[in-house]
Amino acid sequence: MTADPAPAVLDLGPQARIVARLAEGVDDARLADPTPCPELAVRDLLGHLTGLAVAFRDAARKDLGVTTDTRPDATVPDIGPGWRADLARALDGLTAAWQVPDAWSGMTRAGGIDLPGAVAAAVAAGELVVHGWDLARATGQEYAPDPAALRVAHGFLAAAAEEAGGGDGIFGPVVPVPADAPPLDRAVGLSGRDPSWTRSRPAGTPAR
Repeated sequence: MTADPAPAVLDLGPQARIVARLAEGVDDARLADPTPCPELAVRDLLGHLTGLAVAFRDAARKDLGVTTDTRPDATVPDIGPGWRADLARALDGLTAAWQVPDAWSGMTRAGGIDLPGAVAAAVAAGELVVHGWDLARATGQEYAPDPAALRVAHGFLAAAAEEAGGGDGIFGPVVPVPADAPPLDRAVGLSGRDPSWTRSRPAGTPAR
């Protein structure tokens, strides 16, 4: 993967805390609701967020094994009764791991792919920004990602789409958005999502 890496000064903490606050705002009655990811309900998305936080924590530590070797589409961890605390703890571990300078040097692994540490951090930023949007849209919450994480996520997603020939991003086919669209909408489109998606009117549904 040759996508532009994250700067070594990027602190994933602000974006991780935003995701944790979104999770706190999820009503348990909505766990079976759909999300912008067609194959994931809200509970699945929360399980995925917990799993990826652990995986990228271990990638930062160079603690390679099952968590870093498993492809993200291979399984979706389910959530237990303490899922809010589990996710918050995983996000705190992710944040702390990437604050160690050694995390940014050398090679590591995430999703079964070997990649430089700084690139892994960019992937982690993209995951947190995009899935934060997924969770906010699915649960009807306001969302403003951390600006620094959004810049890194957009750069990574754009580079990944360009490397793939412009039609596919790492999450799916790129959804075109206007060039003057807000940065978050452009990042969402690059991730294969339609920025118009809402839980009351999924993408492609005509407005009434």
